[in-house]
Amino acid sequence: MVSFEEAAELAKNFSKKPTDSEFLEFYGLFKQATVGDVNIDKPGILDLKKKAMYEAWNSNKGLSKEAAKEAYVKVYEKYAPKYA
Repeated sequence: MVSFEEAAELAKNFSKKPTDSEFLEFYGLFKQATVGDVNIDKPGILDLKKKAMYEAWNSNKGLSKEAAKEAYVKVYEKYAPKYA
């Protein structure tokens, strides 16, 4: 099993780009694991990309950093065969 840091680095170097929903799954868990609960204002309704990223992060609210790291590694292991 890879560590969170290894999974994060390996995910950056996928040979193919994950779908938007898969990217948001990674993004939300990465932000929760490295920052914790959302600490920024919700983007405006017209900024769809930033709003989606905010909501992906906020969907993990309350998850501890350690639990988010474990979940990130599981998501990486789920998608690695498809994109690595």
